[in-house]
Amino acid sequence: MPLDTEPLPPRATLAPGPMGVLATFAAARRNVLSMVPEASLHRPVVSGSFPRRWHMLTDPAALRRVLRERVEDYPKSVVTKLVLQPGVGNGLFVAEGADWLWQRRAAAPAFAARNIAALAPVMSAAAGRAADRIAAVAGRRAFDAFAEMVTATFEVIADVTVSGAGFDRDATHRAIERYIDEVARVSLLDILGFPPWVPRPERAFAARTVRAMKAGADAAIAARLAAGPRPVPDLLDLMAAARDPQTGRRMSPAELRDNILTFIVAGHETTALTLAWALWLLATHPDAQDRARAEVRAVAGDGPVGAERAAAMPFLRAVIDEALRLYPPAGFLARTARAADELAGARVLAGDTVMLPVYALHRHRRLWDAPDAFKPERFLGPPPDRFAYLPFGDGPRICIGAAFAVQEALIILATILQRVRLAAVPGRAPRPVMILTLRPEGGVWLTAEPAS
Repeated sequence: MPLDTEPLPPRATLAPGPMGVLATFAAARRNVLSMVPEASLHRPVVSGSFPRRWHMLTDPAALRRVLRERVEDYPKSVVTKLVLQPGVGNGLFVAEGADWLWQRRAAAPAFAARNIAALAPVMSAAAGRAADRIAAVAGRRAFDAFAEMVTATFEVIADVTVSGAGFDRDATHRAIERYIDEVARVSLLDILGFPPWVPRPERAFAARTVRAMKAGADAAIAARLAAGPRPVPDLLDLMAAARDPQTGRRMSPAELRDNILTFIVAGHETTALTLAWALWLLATHPDAQDRARAEVRAVAGDGPVGAERAAAMPFLRAVIDEALRLYPPAGFLARTARAADELAGARVLAGDTVMLPVYALHRHRRLWDAPDAFKPERFLGPPPDRFAYLPFGDGPRICIGAAFAVQEALIILATILQRVRLAAVPGRAPRPVMILTLRPEGGVWLTAEPAS
């Protein structure tokens, strides 16, 4: 079917205009994207002053300034820290300044290309199990691709972080799900700008969930450290042995836990989302699915997809890039200005909230051709403006696990395409909803048939 006759993928409904406090609070609790103004798809910046001064940026030059040129003047917003710190402490995702810098320097070698390539067999094994589960229901019943991808990526992140530690995957996964549902939502007090020391009742009630999550991680880390390094080191081995190259400092048990939890929370959820949306897009665009499958078979046949083979599939990588453009897992970022500035012609004062609506940036009418359409070919030509496409952020705080996530997504997606042909279940299109990440509300319901 020609691309221009295919239906557009599901789109989030953005705000038609300014909203009051209660409407903003309701939107933030229900779907963060519903408080992003529709004007963000057309203008470089949208500003407001209610209930506090804010600016939403979709101008690449201004985004470069915030994320790379003046990064110290734009730390993560207070609300972001309030939402994330209860679960992941002061790990890489939340820490600022010197505290962040030494952790980043210490952790960087663990994510070197050679170490990520060495983890490919773990990814391939999880991919095989996922493909087996899907093939087992082929021709019989529909399945939720999002649930399957969550299972697969959680297996990977558990095996590459604290392998062989008696890690209770099910309990940890349930705790993470409760954390996202109970803790990682914006409070009305956040919207009103109350200081961090004012208790947020929602998060106080969820303290037990957070304690359980941290206790499970502490136990697994203690067991693994007592057992000693494995022949093929996992991320915990690499992080425990890591030293800041400038100071020689090593991570304490609490710092190890915070960073391992960061990798577990972020590392499986975001990749699972990328895969789920990519599977939906391929299921609804059979020509692209056939092209991707042909590429996989030309490179890997029916054999395992390792790191080298995954890197030799440009169209499959373009499918993943396009899924990340249409449905970026981190679809909304926020910073707090420390100093006066000017961004895309807007006057910014110290204390202003600067928001980066990545979802709107990736669909901006002035930056993308056919912005709501699935066109993976756009990533096979000249690359887009670096700051028009930010699935992993940019600058010093670019996602440390980006290469890990892309390799994992390529291996899992290729392995599934080797085994089955996918189709969408009519009438069950997923709805993009963002709380902490951009999830497919209702699941991603597909059917499978054996691939010929």
